[in-house]
Amino acid sequence: MPENDEVLPKYLRISGHIRDRIERGELAPGDEVPSERDLASQWRVARPTAAKALNTLRQQGIVESRRGSGTYVARRPRGPVADEHAPRYGSAYAEDASVTVLEAAVVTAPDHVAEVLGLPRGTAVLMRKRLTGNESQATEVATSWFAGTLAELAPRLLRTERLTDGTLRYLESVTDHRVSHLRDRVAARLATADERRHLALGRPAAVLVHQLTLHTADGAVLQLDEVVHPPAKWMFQQEYSTSS
Repeated sequence: MPENDEVLPKYLRISGHIRDRIERGELAPGDEVPSERDLASQWRVARPTAAKALNTLRQQGIVESRRGSGTYVARRPRGPVADEHAPRYGSAYAEDASVTVLEAAVVTAPDHVAEVLGLPRGTAVLMRKRLTGNESQATEVATSWFAGTLAELAPRLLRTERLTDGTLRYLESVTDHRVSHLRDRVAARLATADERRHLALGRPAAVLVHQLTLHTADGAVLQLDEVVHPPAKWMFQQEYSTSS
């Protein structure tokens, strides 16, 4: 997949990732979100950048701060969809969002997945595919990939039920793995037949793909997420002055 890491400012990528976790149920209302210090360490950015990411979510009503405690998912988040002028990155949080696990299985890794996970071609991997949407439309198809060796250690990955505590929290609870940093890429391509079917797209249709890798301290990739969005789902807006 072509790299396009500079498509948005880093703070928007961080806030977008947190919104995605909230939408998928990995962070529920009342859950604490990563601190400025943790975000700065995971994303390898300065503290002010991490603070700006959290402030973006705070202004959109998605998170709230508690003095002397931390930052938490709002009990009744408004969501950025309420503010048409807010910058968007990833899935915009929506109160009526629903998530369905379409498939959870051991499959032969596609070549690009094997490469990212550092596995030989043709290796068996775990795959979880989810469809997110609301009452009117499907908004994204997300596929998570894991090394096949996790099948015995993390059997819930093979069940078609939501991991309400979040995939990462579950993995860290049943293994010795700890994520030290994240890396994301954004690219556009034509939708596959499966993606067109789930997202109700015509043929041909362009989609935006957000690829996120979760790395352990030794550099290994614990999880690869690929989130596919239909046209016009993502929006990035800036205004520039033409005066000298």
